[in-house]
Amino acid sequence: MKKILKFKKRANAVFEGGGVKGIGIAGALTVASRYFDWVYVAGTSAGAVVASLIAAGYTAEEIKDLVFNIDYRQFEDTDVLGQIPLIGPFWHLKFKLGLFKGDYIEEWVREALKEKGVEQFGDLVVHRNARNPKGRYRLRVVASDISTGTMLVLPQDIARYGIDPDYLEVAKAIRMSISIPFFFRPVKLVYKDEDNRHRISYIVDGGVLSNFPVWLFDKGTGTEGLPTIGFKLVGPDTGRENDIHGPFSMLKALFSTMIEAHDNRFIEEKAFARTIPIPTQGVRSTDFHISRDKIEELFQAGVGAAEDFFKNRSYRGYMLKYLNG
Repeated sequence: MKKILKFKKRANAVFEGGGVKGIGIAGALTVASRYFDWVYVAGTSAGAVVASLIAAGYTAEEIKDLVFNIDYRQFEDTDVLGQIPLIGPFWHLKFKLGLFKGDYIEEWVREALKEKGVEQFGDLVVHRNARNPKGRYRLRVVASDISTGTMLVLPQDIARYGIDPDYLEVAKAIRMSISIPFFFRPVKLVYKDEDNRHRISYIVDGGVLSNFPVWLFDKGTGTEGLPTIGFKLVGPDTGRENDIHGPFSMLKALFSTMIEAHDNRFIEEKAFARTIPIPTQGVRSTDFHISRDKIEELFQAGVGAAEDFFKNRSYRGYMLKYLNG
């Protein structure tokens, strides 16, 4: 039986990246949203997708419906050339820097946000904080500029490239954040630096530099001083073998392993007290051919994890400490 709260608290939320495993986040969200109304939200990769939907006004139940109706196989979007064994993948890696285009997920996010009247970050301005650059936007998306080796928190950091944050398309920011290296093509930005010289930056998955930026809304960040609840995906995935039968499957295995390593990093105690650890049921970030039964299992794992979290003494201690200053 669902616990219904008469008065919900206000909080911020940060969602970890994890590709297909983000289904578990959607499950945890259905429980957490009974306790909180979300003010500021942020995420990396799949976590950024969830955060963008919340920022646009989707409810947890609506996000559940979306998650169960995505055709994840379409994420592996390639062209006719890319389907030619060896030659196609080699050509895409050499000239496009990614096996898949990433257009399907970008367009899916674009259409979902349009349903709620959201296209650019200017549509997500928190009006009471509109004059504060740090707290102006309800949504933060984490990406990585591998050309300069810097983490980007969008939309604010897009100003480095001569783009007004208000006019950055939300779906394009999500596309940057989900660009798993060598899986999806990076987003290429051409701009002029301070010396008016032409520069090129390649933007990829935020998880390369920060997969779980639970600190984004801490003190001094202009986000109203509310508590933050983190949604983190945790193993065990490491027992599964990668099917390696050539150079391209090896590359996929290499970067899949790299991403999973992010998901299993240690969280310091003060962060863990405000973090919902969501079991991934052996699902990997790039399991785009996930079955319907596995989707349901992963979603329910998120539900169970969140229910356990809100009974946890560490969480209650964090909230008491936070509210008492």
